[in-house]
Amino acid sequence: MSTEPETTEETGPGTPEMPEAQGAPGTPGAPDEAAGGGLAAEGGAGAAEVSGAGETSEGAEGGVGEETAESAEGAASAEAAEAAEAAEAAEAAEAAEAAADGAGKPELSEAAAELAAQRVERERIERRRAERDGPVESGAKLSGKAADLLAAVRAVEAGGKPASTVFAAPARPAPERTPEPGPAATAAAPVRPAPEPEPVRQERPEPTPAGPSPRTLDAVRRVLAEGGAPEALGQQAAVALGEGAGELLRADPWQLLRVPGVRPEQADGFARALLGAECGPQDERRGRAVTVWLLEQAALAGHTALEAPALAAALAQRGVPDPEEAVQSTLAEGEALVFEDALEEPGAPAAQPADDEEEAERPVRVLIALERYAMAEESLADGLARLVNSPSQDGEETWAQVVAALSGGAAELARAVAGHGLVLHTGGDASRAEPAALLGAARDAGLRALAVCHTADGRDRLAALPPTRGAGVGTVAGLLAGTEGPGRDGDGALELDLLIVPDAPQLDVESAAMLVESLPDGARLVLGGDPALLWSAGPGRVFADLLAARVCPQIASRLPDPGPIGELVSGIGIGELNQVEAPGKEVVIVPVRDAGEAVHRTVQLVADSVPRAFGVPVEGTVVITPGHGGAAGTRALNAALKERLNPGPGRFGGFDPGDRIAYSPAPGRTLPGTVVKADAEGLHLSCAGAPVVVPRERVEAWVRHGWALTAHQAVGGRWPAAVVVLPGDAAQALSRPWVYTAFGRGERHLSVVQGAEGALPRAVAEIPAKPRTTRLATLLRPQSAMD
Repeated sequence: MSTEPETTEETGPGTPEMPEAQGAPGTPGAPDEAAGGGLAAEGGAGAAEVSGAGETSEGAEGGVGEETAESAEGAASAEAAEAAEAAEAAEAAEAAEAAADGAGKPELSEAAAELAAQRVERERIERRRAERDGPVESGAKLSGKAADLLAAVRAVEAGGKPASTVFAAPARPAPERTPEPGPAATAAAPVRPAPEPEPVRQERPEPTPAGPSPRTLDAVRRVLAEGGAPEALGQQAAVALGEGAGELLRADPWQLLRVPGVRPEQADGFARALLGAECGPQDERRGRAVTVWLLEQAALAGHTALEAPALAAALAQRGVPDPEEAVQSTLAEGEALVFEDALEEPGAPAAQPADDEEEAERPVRVLIALERYAMAEESLADGLARLVNSPSQDGEETWAQVVAALSGGAAELARAVAGHGLVLHTGGDASRAEPAALLGAARDAGLRALAVCHTADGRDRLAALPPTRGAGVGTVAGLLAGTEGPGRDGDGALELDLLIVPDAPQLDVESAAMLVESLPDGARLVLGGDPALLWSAGPGRVFADLLAARVCPQIASRLPDPGPIGELVSGIGIGELNQVEAPGKEVVIVPVRDAGEAVHRTVQLVADSVPRAFGVPVEGTVVITPGHGGAAGTRALNAALKERLNPGPGRFGGFDPGDRIAYSPAPGRTLPGTVVKADAEGLHLSCAGAPVVVPRERVEAWVRHGWALTAHQAVGGRWPAAVVVLPGDAAQALSRPWVYTAFGRGERHLSVVQGAEGALPRAVAEIPAKPRTTRLATLLRPQSAMD
């Protein structure tokens, strides 16, 4: 299962289910994920009669909204994401310690190296923020609820509790969460002349395996047994809560909610068993724990914060009798942060000062956020402002040379990059040729330039474009982990003059913050991609917020995606599901009556029809469906495809050599691969040509069969052929971005196994991306205006 939460961006936070293996007696286990949908393709005159599509929520198993771009792949993908997060702290700590010792140890695994690098980078970001001169004055002249809020913020900072009036019932309904665009000025950035020949793979030491001490583990298991919770939760609870976890659980049983997969009703049962008559819904400890849990579920759905009224409503639904008090208690304990953002309603005149000394009152929205996402978003805004406003006239001759070497859209992009530190580039898959040309010309001119993609497949496809000549291309994960790209200077900044990210819509707020904070002053950053695709699996909508904020030049490519599939997808992007001429049967619609027939036709297409008609081998075809669960979800489809294509007993934790898999070592990352073998070390995989060993205890959380994927797992990759399965029960999961993303994964052929009937055209025409609550656009507003 993918650890990337395919976000389901629902208005409110979602709730992932506890895995079945972890459910205690009397505790409900996790329900199967919502049925995925799919289309079957085959016959027909080759005309594509697709009917609408909407953004399907790709949810984690039973998770928070399934949306996709939008975020968490439902609760299903939450299981894997949570398992990865449960081990993150321990692995990162050990990786950092091992890095100090270094020499003579084997190379660090990619997942562990990435976790260690991310932790080091977060610490560096925190130090930079702590060194700033002081807080920015905000809201000094506010009154009414805004003034109460400001007093609450200052009370929290001083160690007290916020005023009780801050979270009173709102005077207005929760507004749409899309922030208003704000202008900001740009300035030229300096160029570093020294060239970096090729990305260097850096060796990192292997960390010592980390884990809770036996004493801690025993204490946790004893407390779990007393509370009637399954012993299987012991390892995860010890990792999530750290040393002293047993005592912490005994003192506050609702801390069990910090364990991945545990739901409030399960934590309530555990608390009743331990506390007896003292346990009640009004318990302050329960209110705090549920508040934090809801914020975590919102992050799985793609939100970096929640509006106070929405959070209060969700708390009330979870049986918290006084939601306002629960939020205040959470803020007072420092487990969440509160923010006020000025609202600028569309078409409303700018607020005028009441006199020369006082500002006019502005309406505000109150937002509650977990510290990690709030810090990442503010750090990202600071870093982007630094790039936008970095004045430099250095390297004008070098950049003139780059511009002169290019033509058309690539030259237009180069001219914008020559004069600005941050540039946005939009377009479909064909438009990647323009940043590729810029990369090649910049490297030829002696600039230290690198392009990083979301997936290894995207990296390989970009490297195959002639302008790059296969050099200067990597992945976002590899760059952040230090296994790809250049080294860093004494300040920890990447030794780069130009960084290009062609898959920017897939950047979550934390990855984006680490990338931007890693760039030196004067470096250029090009964020490119297709804004019609699904948003990132992790929290945030970085690319969309930047486009809305208009703080830098935006270059729109005019290169159309070719062929019938390109024509079909282009129409979907503007809300039209058109029939296209497909003389070579590039697009085929296969109508089905039910999910069982959808699975049967899908297997037939992958194993027989597509290889015979188009010469595409089985491994060149990807199956895409809206969710993991259901009668035609990834689980059912993968079971049927395995039985036909690689039958076996599944003797290695359900896997056999030759199985296609989806390996998800971290939230938001899915690597397609195959099973090689299994031994005492774990399950041996081959992913993008690189060997990977997954420890036995991580196999269930990190590895799924991969003949069939969700759209979130597939985004960033393309295959010669794609079979998109849309069963009738997938109707509610469809949206325009989901259909756009799924239909665009096939290069030569697209089969649509269509059982959703009118839901497909309706989704394409009427269901846009689900909104996410973020602060980035608001944080960018104070920048200097750019016309």
